Amino acid sequence: MNETNEFKKISTALRLTYPPVALLWSDRRPKQAIQFRKGKWGCIMWLVASAAKRKAAVCDRETFGCFGGGVGLGFGEQYKNFPGGEACFFYFLSTGNATWEKGQAVAKRVKPFMSEKAFGDFIHGERYLKSPEMVKKFVTTLPITEIPTRYVIFKPLDDVAIEREKPKEIIFFADPDQLSALVILANYGREGNENVIIPYAAGCQTIGIYPYREADAEKPRAVVGLTDLSARLPIRRQLGNNLMTFTVPFNMFKEMEGNVEGSFLQRPTWQRLLKGKGEMGS
Repeated sequence: MNETNEFKKISTALRLTYPPVALLWSDRRPKQAIQFRKGKWGCIMWLVASAAKRKAAVCDRETFGCFGGGVGLGFGEQYKNFPGGEACFFYFLSTGNATWEKGQAVAKRVKPFMSEKAFGDFIHGERYLKSPEMVKKFVTTLPITEIPTRYVIFKPLDDVAIEREKPKEIIFFADPDQLSALVILANYGREGNENVIIPYAAGCQTIGIYPYREADAEKPRAVVGLTDLSARLPIRRQLGNNLMTFTVPFNMFKEMEGNVEGSFLQRPTWQRLLKGKGEMGS
């Protein structure tokens, strides 16, 4: 019997297009999992989307795709390894490295190894924060983590042997109606109304280090992500343009699964929303 058969209540009630994705820590690489080549640039969200399409994916300290991905999945403070070091990253995320002498010198060295787009961002900045000083403060607030295992693995929840593999968290890809329902369900059995957060962070950080932090908290919260515009581009190409991530520590996921029956998900308002999307009969 599939160990995950009991964990289908949310997926069924929400009529999810893509199955929930389990994130696992492990020292064993799953067979036939996709993985970036060593030193090859890539967005971690490609790997998560692949798992949502039922293909396991994996990364480690040499195959996390980009420096932000290394930080996001818990491989330490990888911004120190950014071309030119942390300082150049501070300019990259804000005003661009063309605005200072060291940045200009580093740009000359790295230009032959970068795509036109990547070099343009390095020179002119992604402009996601107003100044390098603000980026520096942003980095100091991140819950930077060193995970204790070699690999981070993404697998469809249906394919996970729960007792043996012990998922760290569960990631949903949800449209606006489904995201609304997940937020309500996360608060449904709890006191207070702030059991879900939307931190300003990279897409990989909202499915990695922020949920890791919440998993260790006395009162863990769910984390909404994909407010990262750069991460939305690969997700659009793989899964569509109307999805957000909703990530919950595994114990909180089990709590939410246990609250489906008898909840708003079985009442007319939610059923009418499903009918309005053509997912149920008229």
